[in-house]
Amino acid sequence: MMAAPDRRAPAAPIPPTVVSSPYLHDGSSVAGMMQDVIVGLLPGVAVMGWYFGWGVPVQLLLAAVTAVAVETLALHLRGLPATRFIADRSALVTAMLLALALPPYVPWWMAPAGVAFALLVAKHAYGGLGCNPFNPAMAGYAFVLLCFPAYFAVWSPGAQASLATIWMAAAGVDGSSGATPLAEVKTGLRLMHMLSEMDVETRTWDWVNGAFLLGGLWLLARRVVTWHVPVAMLAAIAVCAGVSHGVDPDRYPGPAFHLGAGATMLGAFFIATDPVTSPASARGGLLYGALVGGITYVLRVFGAQPDGVAFAVLLANALVPWIDRRTLPRVLGGAP
Repeated sequence: MMAAPDRRAPAAPIPPTVVSSPYLHDGSSVAGMMQDVIVGLLPGVAVMGWYFGWGVPVQLLLAAVTAVAVETLALHLRGLPATRFIADRSALVTAMLLALALPPYVPWWMAPAGVAFALLVAKHAYGGLGCNPFNPAMAGYAFVLLCFPAYFAVWSPGAQASLATIWMAAAGVDGSSGATPLAEVKTGLRLMHMLSEMDVETRTWDWVNGAFLLGGLWLLARRVVTWHVPVAMLAAIAVCAGVSHGVDPDRYPGPAFHLGAGATMLGAFFIATDPVTSPASARGGLLYGALVGGITYVLRVFGAQPDGVAFAVLLANALVPWIDRRTLPRVLGGAP
């Protein structure tokens, strides 16, 4: 008896698996990068704690606790798993950067207010990590600075004396922390004083910026950031300060003063280098860093606030899409 023919349709061929490059993973992760950033911040945290006292760790603790709570709430409202996204430590880095930018003895609620604005408005309102056009930490800092400017006038050890103040008193050294050198110079110039008439104490902030420079070198060694943005930013500040100082040395401090004052090194290595809000190419990084440095100097000299790093970063963030369009390599076969 002849068997009936098999009328089933032939099996469709299995399509080949298509995998897009890169084919090898280098082992990097968001959590690993954020951990390196936290480690890089530790020298600056230690030096600031030495000079400014318990206000520094207290602000860091308040900001960190708020960051975890606000990030959890935002992820819950968006229907995302909170545990997985909090583990990337990005919210903690935002909180640390904002807390380090605040004077150490501002009211207790200021750091939580800034962190809440940074995470809810500057980050999650745009879609979360990787989608925000503006640096969240600097957006939160700008928010509290514009709303409560009076609290930013003085950096002081406050009621709790810093270790540096105790050590100097025991050694018979007359020294204390008050207004920042940038604020002292700006106030003195407004009162028609010349730089040669001012006795501005810069030692504290030289040490602070040196510590953040050390942390920045750690990030470079770990390849968390590249040299393009920080070098371009520092070079722009130095060139602007050098030219101005050469024109009128009694009115414009030199490059060494500006490189060791304010949030220069913190901004160059930890803030302006944010991979989400900075350009994607090396050429773009050079242009972006130069813009941040130039705007920082202009705001320091002609602006209302003593330092200008936060607003310079936010203004440059707004130009990143334009920078990317003009500096990213053209795709082969694509439109020029």
